[in-house]
Amino acid sequence: MRLAVLSLVHTETLEFDHKPLEHISVFGWRGVGQFRALPGVTHPRSRAHLILRSFLLPAILSCPIFLLHFCSPALAQSRPSDHLPAASNLPDVPVPSLAGAQDQQTDGTVRGRVVDQTGHGVAGAEVKLMRNQESVIQEVQSDEDGQFNFSHVFPGPLQITIVAEGFATQVTTGTLGCGENYVVPQITLSLVTQITEIRVSLSTEEIAQEEFKDLEKQRVLGIVPNFYVSYASEAAPLTSKQKFHLALKATTDPVSVAAVSVIAGVDQASNRFSGYGQGAEGYAKRYGASYANFSSRLWIGGAVLPSILKQDPRYFYKGTGTKRSRFLYAISRTVICKGDNQLWQPNYSSVLGDLAAGGISNLYIPERDRHGAALTFENAGIALGTTAVINVLQEFVLHKITSRRQ
Repeated sequence: MRLAVLSLVHTETLEFDHKPLEHISVFGWRGVGQFRALPGVTHPRSRAHLILRSFLLPAILSCPIFLLHFCSPALAQSRPSDHLPAASNLPDVPVPSLAGAQDQQTDGTVRGRVVDQTGHGVAGAEVKLMRNQESVIQEVQSDEDGQFNFSHVFPGPLQITIVAEGFATQVTTGTLGCGENYVVPQITLSLVTQITEIRVSLSTEEIAQEEFKDLEKQRVLGIVPNFYVSYASEAAPLTSKQKFHLALKATTDPVSVAAVSVIAGVDQASNRFSGYGQGAEGYAKRYGASYANFSSRLWIGGAVLPSILKQDPRYFYKGTGTKRSRFLYAISRTVICKGDNQLWQPNYSSVLGDLAAGGISNLYIPERDRHGAALTFENAGIALGTTAVINVLQEFVLHKITSRRQ
């Protein structure tokens, strides 16, 4: 069809006026120029124009068929993949998992700086990252500038503990968000407060000397000496010098001398030890015998034997427990005493001192009143009984009316 059209076009010898064409339409040529038949051509213009139109229109209409014919392979190749034959079974390509990437995106970092009170970084500080007070997540040391950094930290509440030599331990808390780079506010450490405790302790002798000064001032109603009682349960033991000094003070105290004179008067009034007779001479002998009994008992049982046997001649006030327990305690102290080693032990000093004083009394008691060993044990028994009564008074009565107690 295309060849036929071209032959017709060439059979007509057309000449244009060499003017430019405006455009070519699919239904024919339309231009601003004019054409004319060459000289000698007998075919009229209208006939040629009609023939051209009759063949050009079918040619133009055949163009879509041409395009469909030659473009169909390309269209076939561009069809969607779902229309491809089922024979192409390609292996499935695994899809990369995003779980690891998501996990890496959930953790974060924690960093900060440790400084002293002057603002300088503290190097070598131990920084512990903790989830709670018992679980340590990570532990690092601060660098020269005091910087520290923790990586791969899971989100949640955090506790940071800083320990540095010479500084007080610092604890700070915070919360790390998902994928957050958490910056801890600058941590300022304070110096450790140095507390120097100086304990000045006196020696046992010095403590005993201070207690002895108070002991010398103890008096019932502020008058009667009450030197042989301690109201301190842990009192320091007396030295041998103090034991002798206390015996001397007790036997020479004016109140003690006056008490001995009263005892001598009672003995004379009852005509005890009749061998001494009556009158001034008899009273003087009775006074001497009573003072000898009193002094020998104090010096032997309160100074000599306690120094040798390392025992304390004092009565130690109990003050606690039931009345019955306190009463039994007071009675038992006649035969039990505290040693210089602060342990309770048999009161050899008091018992032997009473027996010794009773034996010595046989030297100055009138011959008619001497009864040998019987008198010795009698005087010792009287002394022990007197001690027991005095101990009961010390436990229940005298502590209330004794002045200048320890």
